Amino acid sequence: MAKAVKNPLRNLRAYRESLGENQTQFWSRFLVTQSGGSRYESGRGLPAPIAMLVIAYAEGLIDDKLLGKLAARVIKR
Repeated sequence: MAKAVKNPLRNLRAYRESLGENQTQFWSRFLVTQSGGSRYESGRGLPAPIAMLVIAYAEGLIDDKLLGKLAARVIKR
């Protein structure tokens, strides 16, 4: 489960690094490519649905298992 942080969106890179993950590991759970995650970490606007998932993950409301299930359903469409 992710660490609870006050606002992971203030510094996405610092949040990711606090989890000890590289960009591919972190962003893939949200169905974002490494290059997309890099752009978000560099200040590009994060789409609201992804921002909500990141916040929910950071607050422990969802975990990797649930994100995996959601991703499978999205990909299956």
